[in-house]
Amino acid sequence: MVAVLDDRKQQRHEMLEFLKHNFRWIAGGFLLTYFSSFGQTFFISASIGEWQASFALSHGEIGRLYMLATLGSALCLPFLGRLVDVLPEHRVILMVIPILASASLLAAYAPSVTLLVIAIFLLRLFGQGMMTHIALTATGRWFHAQRGRAVSLVTLGHQGGEATLPLLFATISLIAGYQTGWLIGAIALMVIGLPLTYGAYRVPRAPNLNKTSSAADANTARDWSRQEVLKDPAFWLLLTGVLAPPFVGTTIFYHQDYLTDLRDWPPQFYALSLSVAAVTTVVFALLGGVLIDRFRAVSILPYFLLPLGASCFVLAMEGPAELLFLVMFLLGIAYGLSSTLFGALWPELYGVQHLGAIRSITVSAMVFATAAGPGLTGTLIDRGISVPEQIFWVGLYCLLATMVMTGLSIFLRRRHASSS
Repeated sequence: MVAVLDDRKQQRHEMLEFLKHNFRWIAGGFLLTYFSSFGQTFFISASIGEWQASFALSHGEIGRLYMLATLGSALCLPFLGRLVDVLPEHRVILMVIPILASASLLAAYAPSVTLLVIAIFLLRLFGQGMMTHIALTATGRWFHAQRGRAVSLVTLGHQGGEATLPLLFATISLIAGYQTGWLIGAIALMVIGLPLTYGAYRVPRAPNLNKTSSAADANTARDWSRQEVLKDPAFWLLLTGVLAPPFVGTTIFYHQDYLTDLRDWPPQFYALSLSVAAVTTVVFALLGGVLIDRFRAVSILPYFLLPLGASCFVLAMEGPAELLFLVMFLLGIAYGLSSTLFGALWPELYGVQHLGAIRSITVSAMVFATAAGPGLTGTLIDRGISVPEQIFWVGLYCLLATMVMTGLSIFLRRRHASSS
């Protein structure tokens, strides 16, 4: 018992020392992922009902429009994402955040379906896409031996945004309307997000490789080019697992109104369950960072899809509103592990020199998955297939993908050992 307490004290001391020496870069990354919320489905979905009513759209129609806008952003990310390889991160921030703020205004006051699609396209591209891309690319490049810890702290911005911004938006919408909520969001991006993230990233971090060279070598591969990565069969197999969490999470978050109506659940239970997901994600994101620094990201691959599949099977069951808490708890485990894993995995496998170009492909694929979720599931709803029926088959896919990730983990560890 004494040894365990001493170990925990040592871990807390190490974390405080880490934050003391790296606060500006961790805070900058946290704020980028936090403000990426304006382009995340859990935030945008709060306005789906108003847009459906304003433009007389069905579940399938708004889902397909959302998919179209998101697919467009996914196609643009591989080109736009390379900017972080050729420009300093703070200069990219100066472009990205003002465009995201403008998209928020357009989402509030779009007078037509066409402009609404453009607004969603910009929100997805510059919010979910570029804000997250900048934060995780910079963190993966600037940290080596403690990359897992750094990524786990930076990705907490997603959970912070998920836990606070939908509630703030809902409160403002009830008082002054959803348009005012988007307007205040745009102001917050320009007044808070832009100056703080720019100031944090204006001075890049220089990794101290002399002190941690052996750990850095273990946690970072040789520098692959994007062309080499695209020719690597392991990369495409990895995507079969990487794409599952964004697909499942987006589907569940997007259809929150539909699910509460279908199961006759009180709407407040969904809001409460999101808090469960957020807290669980935080815990397992931090735990994932510790595990990655100790065992390497590739060793975590076989495990992150198991709780995701379990969440799908639970949601497919008939049950009371309290069932949502279990769904979100399991989803939070999967999200926490995967958020840290995906930030540390790519530099570990493919190096850091071309990390922006490589991550732009993976982020684009993940955005594509978030596009497919609402579009595909919304269309199937219109054809009489409920989300619980659909999500059961997604759970089976997660089990199959887990077997693929297990084999890949063994193969990639052997490949790394043979190239060392």
